[in-house]
Amino acid sequence: MSAPAHRDGGALPSFRSGELRNPELSAALRTLELTVRRRLDGVLHGEHLGLIPGPGTESGDAREYQPGDDVRQMDWSVTARTTHPHVRESVADRELETWLVVDLSASLDFGTTGAEKRDLAVAAAAAVTHLTSGGGNRIGAIVATGERTVRIPARGGRLHAQAMLRKIATTPHAPDGVRGDLRGAIESLRRPQRRRGLAVVISDFLGPIDWERSMRAVSGRHDLLGIEVLDPRDLELPDVGDVVLHDPETGRTREFHTSPALRADFAAAAQAHRRAVEHTLRGCGAPVLALRTDRDWIADVVRFVASRRHSYGARVNRVPRQ
Repeated sequence: MSAPAHRDGGALPSFRSGELRNPELSAALRTLELTVRRRLDGVLHGEHLGLIPGPGTESGDAREYQPGDDVRQMDWSVTARTTHPHVRESVADRELETWLVVDLSASLDFGTTGAEKRDLAVAAAAAVTHLTSGGGNRIGAIVATGERTVRIPARGGRLHAQAMLRKIATTPHAPDGVRGDLRGAIESLRRPQRRRGLAVVISDFLGPIDWERSMRAVSGRHDLLGIEVLDPRDLELPDVGDVVLHDPETGRTREFHTSPALRADFAAAAQAHRRAVEHTLRGCGAPVLALRTDRDWIADVVRFVASRRHSYGARVNRVPRQ
């Protein structure tokens, strides 16, 4: 079982459902856990910083309003007294319930750099699990392939986290011709109603953006994070002449000649779709963490966490208990 090395030193274990025996799967998950812990512990000192800043339930200090602050936190009494707009910061609770929505539709069973996007989705789930673990926090998952949806209840503890990641990694592949249903997976977060927390959507976000309304509904109750997993071939076609391409979600197969014009049109369409996805996610209040199979994915996670720590200062951000 190989784990491709990237220029920046990252390694991504392979989780090909049905091909790994139990000892190999355990070894791959252990390798992933060690990679995440070794690299992320370097940017986490003491209390884990939340991936998303969440309001608390106890009132804290008032400070002057800054562009981008939530106007719902305005402190009108201080604003009236000082004649300058102020917001009231809150002291966040320490318990966090996190829900992963993991898209494992057929488009993620693809990779050209030695690992599939599915492997990267599992790795992203492991990173979020580590970042939100401890202190009585709980984590659960909704895993969707288009053919089936698997719900893993939110619980705490290392054993539960390991079992959850094993379940995600061993989710069977969707049959050829079955479309993914990201919108349905996101809708699963709304019913039954769950306690306020953090929702993390892991997907390549390919296909129609028909999930915006569902995402906005979820954002009314949860803080959101979008993790986009991509392969270089999602963004551009190589100059290989005649090529046969197969879409596993529709079952269609077509032959193309990768002319310069076709490659340019493909790259332009791919970039336009990525911009639309990012715009939609940010419009729903979800920061976007982009991971690629040809990059040091864990370094990208570290940079994302470090940038959020820098943006929100040294205070620990938690989502409140209901």
